[in-house]
Amino acid sequence: MKRLIERGLMFGNLMHVSSAALVERYNRALEHLTGRRTALSDFHVDISGYSPEVGDELGDHLYLNHAGVNRQFILLSTEQRSAPLLNAKFSTSRGILRQFIEDNERQLFALTARDAVAGELLNSVYKVETPARLFDIRKIEVEADTTEGTVRQGAKLGKLIDRFKGEEDGWFDDVLIAEMIETAKSTGDVVRNPVKLTARAFAQDNFWTAHFGGLYLFRGVEHPAVIASGDKAGLGKLPIAHVFDLKDRNQIAKFLELNGLVESIVKARGIDAAAILRQKMDFIVVDAAQEVGLDLTGATRADIRALARGNAAGLPQEFHTLAALVSWAEGGGKWPKITSDNPAYFYTLRAANHEDRDLVNMLLAELAPKDVRQLFICHKELFYRLYAGWNETKKSFVADFLHREYAVDKAGAREALFGHDAPLFEAGDEEAAREDLIVRVGPWGAVRR
Repeated sequence: MKRLIERGLMFGNLMHVSSAALVERYNRALEHLTGRRTALSDFHVDISGYSPEVGDELGDHLYLNHAGVNRQFILLSTEQRSAPLLNAKFSTSRGILRQFIEDNERQLFALTARDAVAGELLNSVYKVETPARLFDIRKIEVEADTTEGTVRQGAKLGKLIDRFKGEEDGWFDDVLIAEMIETAKSTGDVVRNPVKLTARAFAQDNFWTAHFGGLYLFRGVEHPAVIASGDKAGLGKLPIAHVFDLKDRNQIAKFLELNGLVESIVKARGIDAAAILRQKMDFIVVDAAQEVGLDLTGATRADIRALARGNAAGLPQEFHTLAALVSWAEGGGKWPKITSDNPAYFYTLRAANHEDRDLVNMLLAELAPKDVRQLFICHKELFYRLYAGWNETKKSFVADFLHREYAVDKAGAREALFGHDAPLFEAGDEEAAREDLIVRVGPWGAVRR
């Protein structure tokens, strides 16, 4: 993974915690949540406050995510909203944390000026012993406060103030006034500067989870289904009519079509479909080259396409199907009929414009894993896992390509690939799209100064 880290493609955009004051605040929050502390003097954290370095030190990378269900978090700064969420067990977790930070930015800015905010993403399930338990997860609520209980004390002071104003003899109640003064020492003026955090419930209808080998749960669609990355036979009985795994290509294709979740790349508006398909073809050639042990070190697009021309007979069906589709898109060929039995079928699709497009593109990336760019953008967990098994030639080519042709203009690449409102698949790119970043490569990747 060293190549990815050096190029800022892994552990990138984490927030660096280096000051003694922030480290102490982190430790207070960590002890408050877990009863543990870190002896490190500096480390990096993601949007939830999870640190890979602290995880290594504690020998527990789920120290803020016990059983992988109710994610705890530590906020040291509102700047964390631009960081990724590492070791994600649910696809919705980062979006919920980011929304919570944005909804409460002013209050959190004030609270984190002197203390850490610690909290948890709460649902009614504390452990998912079986896949069926996932169906008990209906909504997520955010619970948060400072380690000193500032929010709780603020709520208490607000009630005391209401009593003081509402009771007829409030002005003469020395005990009430004394309690108000004592409470205000830790909260400040809650009338001018309220410390109440807005928390709302987030529905969990459609989501991906890493549990049980990876599951896509679609409940909030007209035709619900579960799609398993592994063997569906091991899931047991589930309270849903349709359960598929990745081998059920025809059924998954029908599910996506019936629910209006996908659209054809070549029929989508506002994109250069031929260019996108040609890039997918290049990735398929790279994958085939790995299989026969060809060296791609320093290979350019021209080299890849020359390799394709010289070895066309040995390339897989996906390549030839996409080539026929490119020929049609450019006006020089007939329409190729591509069914879901064709291994290239899911390479020809992207999510339609709906609120679950990120989740659907994540599923499509898993169904078309040779497209390493889409895999990296939409399903990083799977990308890193597959990357570890590639030979050195493919690792080098992919890392160089992503660094050279994707990382330099992430927002533009996503707009070209997925259109619509350029969905923000990647954490940290929100800021990168608006400003020039000064980047340094630390022990855990590219981190903004």
